[in-house]
Formats: sequence, structure tokens, C-alpha cells
Amino acid sequence: MGTLFSQIKGCIAFLGYVINTVFWTIPILLVSFIKLIPISPLRTATSHVLDFCASAWISVNGVIERCLHPVKIELSGDTDFSTKEWYMVIANHQSWVDILILQRIFNRKIPFLKFFLKQELIFVPILGLAWWALDFPFMRRYSTAQLRKNPKLKGKDIEITRKACAKFKAKPVSVMNFVEGTRFSKAKHQKQNSQFQHLLKPKAGGMAFALSAMGEQIHKLVDVSIYYPDSVPSYWDYLTGKLPSVKVHIKVSDIDPAMRGDYMNDRDFKIGFQEQLNQLWLTKDQVLSQLASQANKE
Repeated sequence: MGTLFSQIKGCIAFLGYVINTVFWTIPILLVSFIKLIPISPLRTATSHVLDFCASAWISVNGVIERCLHPVKIELSGDTDFSTKEWYMVIANHQSWVDILILQRIFNRKIPFLKFFLKQELIFVPILGLAWWALDFPFMRRYSTAQLRKNPKLKGKDIEITRKACAKFKAKPVSVMNFVEGTRFSKAKHQKQNSQFQHLLKPKAGGMAFALSAMGEQIHKLVDVSIYYPDSVPSYWDYLTGKLPSVKVHIKVSDIDPAMRGDYMNDRDFKIGFQEQLNQLWLTKDQVLSQLASQANKE
């Protein structure tokens, strides 16, 4: 009966999220058309209204979670934030639930999170349109085979990143990047022969291009380490209450000026940037080991 009850609550929660998403997507889409008017102050004001709607959307999601499938988030590290600051947020990636955890932690504490998304996700029903209206940067990756077949595609993904990030200069924003580029799995970890215990190898390009495009405006790095004590949950596990708790460690630091440069054409900068990111990842791996050790003792 307990399992049946949790499944019923999961269905109710899912329905609640769908209704809430549709409810807020409608005004988000309607207001977004105002941004087509080429008047900068109007576009900036519209962006504030859109982010307010998006934050309200996340807040209602939080109410649904607390009522139907509460999750205890054990926070450690830095917690001093501002909604008037520009942030680069990076985190390890294991599940789609990561995004929900990040939204709950940072909603209304920092500017609304803008995720780097694969271009294919724009076709996700309802959400794809909402992400487009909220100026989420959609990325298109070209394979080596595609670049060989059509050399003109080289650098297109970088240009898309620059254009997307250029929109973020008018008002404070939090740019979110899952640096691993994909969700962690044991199979991927073994295939990469990763030197990290809990992480895949970091991909430096997207973060480097974003920092370059944003210039000096974005100067705070928020490094988030997420650890699930029992097992990595699926979205359905999350909805049905099979995720009682999650441990999250946050470190806020100034972005090193040496992390800004021409990643594509400056070989020395590229190597230096990769080395710095690898060092961040080594530290993150140690933090995740500590969180795992704490969980085992509890």
C-alpha cells in the first residue's frame, strides 16, 4: 500500500508540475513578443518581467515538492549571494533532478539561472518555448565528421555562444554550465578512463567562450557539488518521494582574470584554462568524497 500511495502522489505531483508549467508559460510567451521591439530599455524591462514569472514558476514548483514529496537539502559551504550580481555557476551532473535541486537552492537568491541547452531541447513540448522566451542559450555541437564535410561550420557553435551571452550584459544573470557535458554514468566514466573518482572529464570550451563573451561583467564563480547519499535518482524517483535527502556543497570565488582569453586561437591560454578547470575538478572530486564519507557515517 505504501508503494501504491507513493505512485499516486507521484502522479498528482507530475500533474501539478504540468499545470503550473502551462500556467506560467502562457504569460512568459506573450510578454516575450515585446522583446521583438528594438528598444533596449523596453527589452531590459521585459526581461525583468519574464524572470519574475520564471521565479514564480519555480516557487510554485517548490510548494508542490514540499507538500507531496519533500526533499531535505543539506547545504554546506558559502551561502552569501546577491540578485544584483552576475554569476557563472558550474556543477557536476548525474540526473535531470540536478536541475530541480539547483533551482530550489538558488531561486530568488541569485538572478534566475540560464542553462546551456542542446539545440534539440527547443522542441520539448511547452518547456522548449519557455526556455526560448527566457533567453536560455541553445547550443549546437558539430561532430568531427560534420566539420570535415562542411568546414564552414567550424566556429559556428562559438558564435552562437557569443550571441547568446551578449544578451546577458544588460541585467544581472546566472549562467549555468554542466561542464562535464553529459550526465555521469559508470559506463561513461570507464570509457573516458577518467582520473576522477566521482566525475567525468570537464569540457572547457563552453565555459571559456561564455566567460570571454560576458567580459568583465561576470566575475563570480559558483561551484556546486551535488551528492545523492543513497543512489542517483530518476525524475520518477524524485516525484514518488524516493529522494529523502541530498547533500550540496557550494563554493563562491572570484573568477581568475587568467581564465579570460581567446580559447580558440591562443594555444597557451587554452592549455592554461584547461589546467585551471582540471584543478577545480580535482577539488570537487575531493569534496564529493568527503560528502560520501559523511553520508556513510550517518
